[in-house]
Amino acid sequence: MYDGGCFGAYTRWAVVFLIIFVLFFLLVPGYSAVTTICTTTPVC
Repeated sequence: MYDGGCFGAYTRWAVVFLIIFVLFFLLVPGYSAVTTICTTTPVC
């Protein structure tokens, strides 16, 4: 596995947490929108 110098492990964890952070902020508004649509309209 590629280790980019002294901070390779820290950089890898930073990238992992950044991806989780972005996915969280992308999924939460979508999930809340789906739940509000499902509660307002009896489609689900």
